[in-house]
Amino acid sequence: MRHRARAVSGFTETFLLVYAGLFPIVNPIGSAPIFLGLTAGCSNAERNGLARRVSFNSVLLLMGSMFIGSHLLVFFGITLPVVRVAGGMVLIAFAWKLLHTGADLEDQRAARAEGQSTTVDSFYPLTMPLTVGPGSMSVAIALGSQRPIGKLDLAQLTLLGGSAIAGIVALALTIFVCYRFAERTIALLGKSGANVVVRLSAFILLCIGIQVLWTGYSTLALAPR
Repeated sequence: MRHRARAVSGFTETFLLVYAGLFPIVNPIGSAPIFLGLTAGCSNAERNGLARRVSFNSVLLLMGSMFIGSHLLVFFGITLPVVRVAGGMVLIAFAWKLLHTGADLEDQRAARAEGQSTTVDSFYPLTMPLTVGPGSMSVAIALGSQRPIGKLDLAQLTLLGGSAIAGIVALALTIFVCYRFAERTIALLGKSGANVVVRLSAFILLCIGIQVLWTGYSTLALAPR
């Protein structure tokens, strides 16, 4: 009985650690307006399909970062601060471009009104860097690189791995719900309000990119020569 209670407690702690650690930086609520803006030329069915694929891609990216990311960095001789610098630059470039795509979004809406089909890649930019960016990948790598103290048997390792996967899957479901119902939420703001929210979200994304870049640069600058 005590062993089962300890197992449940360990599962819950790891689940909450993964979910709570990744949720603020993935920020599906804040990314939903941008997702809606980038899919302005898609039908509801196409947008729902994109939301499902983005959620699935997010699971793969976060699981890959958590379980094999640190090993890949060691294999290629890349440090985590370098990943933050490079990822921050990608995020800054994407957010800067997004701040100047008002005309493109209007063209997509016009094409949809005329019955034309527009295509959007579910991986870039919807999954990466919008949903799972360099910051969330860095956090996932950091969480995966933490090793419990002491030796663990197969059952304990399976429990820890399962709880981490459950946290990622729960986060992916949150992403799907936020993206799936983004149109209903933004519709309450109206056309001009939606544009303001998209631009504001893009600016916040730009700030996050600069913060990620600065964090990586600061770590490298303070590193011993």
